[in-house]
Amino acid sequence: MCVFRECAGTYNGEVSGNEPLKLRRPRHRLERRALGWWSVQAFVVALPPVAVLALLTALIPPARTWLGLSLGIVAAVGLAYVLAMPIWRYRVHRWETTDDAVYAVSGWFWQRARIAPMARIQTVDTTSGPIQRMFRLAGLVVTTASAAGPVRIQGLDRQVAADLAESLAARAQAMPGDGQ
Repeated sequence: MCVFRECAGTYNGEVSGNEPLKLRRPRHRLERRALGWWSVQAFVVALPPVAVLALLTALIPPARTWLGLSLGIVAAVGLAYVLAMPIWRYRVHRWETTDDAVYAVSGWFWQRARIAPMARIQTVDTTSGPIQRMFRLAGLVVTTASAAGPVRIQGLDRQVAADLAESLAARAQAMPGDGQ
């Protein structure tokens, strides 16, 4: 499988000789516009607690000191989240497809690498929420029979996601195995 360090030989737990297989990072980064999408998502998460604390600080004079301190802490954490999370996630998230598999790495603190063999693919879907559509992005959901759930690749260009879904569905259909 070409998601491994080498593509020579067949998969038998070794590449060539006695070297064990080693995973490498997938080749493709997500669309750079995913940074904007994640920033908007982070802002939508961080804004409500800051707004509520600001309103309470303004409306409850006896508690201004404590509410103001809470507002400052929540605002600082929210700002750090809005600034750091998109960049961090962009550095981690990657994807790749080969003739044999779909491979995705995602996460923030808890990073997850998933490989779905073509023969195990059951469905391929594209997803696009309202904020994703603003940035002309879409996601790909590759469902297999795995109990671990689908392989998700979020933050692809809309056309790339559509083309990839079509290509994966055709390749999975042509593969003998569980997907048929």
